[in-house]
Amino acid sequence: MQLGVCYYPEQWPRSMWADDAKRMVELGITHVRIAEFAWSRMEPRAGEFVWEWLDEAVGTLAAAGLKLVLGTPTASPPKWLIDAHLDVLPVRADGTRWNFGSRRHYDISSATYRRECVRIVTAMAERYGRHPSIVAWQTDNELGCHDTVPSYSSAALERFQAWLQQRYETVEALNDAWGNVFWSMEYPSFGAIGLPNLTPTDANPIHLLDFRRFMSDEVASFHREQIDVLRQHAPSADLLHNFMGFFTTFDHYQFAEDNALDVAAWDSYPIARTESIALPEEQKARYARTAHPDVSAFDHDRYRAIGGGRFWVMEQQAGPVNWAPWNPVPAKGMVRLWAYEAFAHGAELVSYFRWRQCPYAQEQMHSGLNLPNNELSPGGLEVQQAAREIAATAALSELGAPARAATAVIFDYETQWMFEIQRHGKSFDYQTLVFDYYEALRGLGLDVDIVSSKADLSAYRLVVVPSIAVIDDALVGQIERSAAQWVFGPRSGSKTTTFAIPSSLPPGALQRVLPMQVLEVESLRPTLAPAMSLGGVHGVAMHWREHVRANGETQVDAYFDDAWPAVLSHGRVRYVAAWLSHALHREVLAQAAQDAGIETQRLPDGLRIRRRGDLTFAFNFGAEQVRAPAPANATFVLGTSQLKTGDVCVWLSA
Repeated sequence: MQLGVCYYPEQWPRSMWADDAKRMVELGITHVRIAEFAWSRMEPRAGEFVWEWLDEAVGTLAAAGLKLVLGTPTASPPKWLIDAHLDVLPVRADGTRWNFGSRRHYDISSATYRRECVRIVTAMAERYGRHPSIVAWQTDNELGCHDTVPSYSSAALERFQAWLQQRYETVEALNDAWGNVFWSMEYPSFGAIGLPNLTPTDANPIHLLDFRRFMSDEVASFHREQIDVLRQHAPSADLLHNFMGFFTTFDHYQFAEDNALDVAAWDSYPIARTESIALPEEQKARYARTAHPDVSAFDHDRYRAIGGGRFWVMEQQAGPVNWAPWNPVPAKGMVRLWAYEAFAHGAELVSYFRWRQCPYAQEQMHSGLNLPNNELSPGGLEVQQAAREIAATAALSELGAPARAATAVIFDYETQWMFEIQRHGKSFDYQTLVFDYYEALRGLGLDVDIVSSKADLSAYRLVVVPSIAVIDDALVGQIERSAAQWVFGPRSGSKTTTFAIPSSLPPGALQRVLPMQVLEVESLRPTLAPAMSLGGVHGVAMHWREHVRANGETQVDAYFDDAWPAVLSHGRVRYVAAWLSHALHREVLAQAAQDAGIETQRLPDGLRIRRRGDLTFAFNFGAEQVRAPAPANATFVLGTSQLKTGDVCVWLSA
């Protein structure tokens, strides 16, 4: 359980650096990330490197005993580079170019920019790659942020055409796979294929999907070019990238596999994320100062899998931020709570953004551990408290790796893309559906792993698939060999890899283990809410429902009030034929967990628990005081069972 901070020495007088380093150590900070936005200071003019300031910053921080994470500065190309190579700027879907003057103003497909990135990263790595205090390198910063991926440039078009040729080999095969006979969309050659933008009405959905796949590969290959340089010159350092919460522009599983990341890092801003995702307004109001109790946990669990068990929080909210629709001050205790929450889910490091609030430029309204006058902020005082508690408590400072959970949730990036391309109903969002299932499982007191459909699922007792567009033979094979309970949600198996409806009707290959067919689907406006009951719980279908037919020995466990099946099952496999109201999702999952032999408990609103090793953590995000579900003879290593808003407690398991 180590604490870090993001620091920008180039933004402060050199006379402050040594004192900053000293105060970081006194606060309990062990790691410092620097330099990820400093290209213009490293290379103020093309080919003219100025390293003295960075040498001094690295030396000053290292001399204080701090470990460094060095960032490559490629998220912000300097003005001289843009002036020399205007083609580096990305192109938006409407055909206009982004301008210089902020960050992420580059085209990920630009050969010129890729060459320049390799050049600056090579220069940095040759100089600092074997420095003993630089323990990790972060590539770029928040790839794809600000809708800068995809890019619709001529470079992207050329590389897309080559990607398609490699994938399909002949244009005839592409025309057949894409169904281009429809609307006379057939192409005479790969060079005739354009980008899927600026069309009068919808582009072909498989054209859009293949472009999403291509751009995901572009992100990975762009990153790989930096990784290859760093592996050569910094062989002992951990290599990572800082991903974002609820972000699906590229396939993070494939990204991590292609780049062989050592750690999956991500940037956690719980309150801002609660404000900006598609949660009910009632929940946004209830958790305005604490954040939704599952919004950070969701990505802690997702990135733990993406990192192969290792993840860091590279940027942790330390107070009010500047980029959400509204930016409340966190409730007292929450900055401390978020650190313990990350550690409970397996984080090795929680690094705060940032050391000191900057009094100028775009992020001056974004807080840090220090106020602009160098006084510890309220969040900084909470970090100080957490650091002292960890240092004083052996059980906290010597945590082992988290164990595999009994329950897995499958999250699939291509499903997100397919359902974005063809929502069919404006309120249907795949990631929000997954989050609702995840929230229901956590409300039952369960630990959860979020995994890819390609992961080895054999050790899980309950596997939850809120939806997955394509069900392949490999996944069905895992079900057939598994002893687990499986729960599938709506739209599962509804498409093929070429974005067509399966010839056997949905749910496609799943019919091998769950004989049923989807006959029709409907997206539900708010005034359409078919009602149903399950296990004494009453609720409705929202956003989406399917008219399904049970075949063979498949049984119907619940019906809607208009007699259409709502929940079906065959053996160990269940299918939920609609997006149900939250209480119904929870009841479906509670029954499945019971059948899997997994003990559940109904937690009060706002209370969450997480187990790590022989410790159990409890967190109160709610407005009311609650009691943690610790046994009467529990030995507490932190706090007590009575939790006010923002409180944490930790006890040793029996």
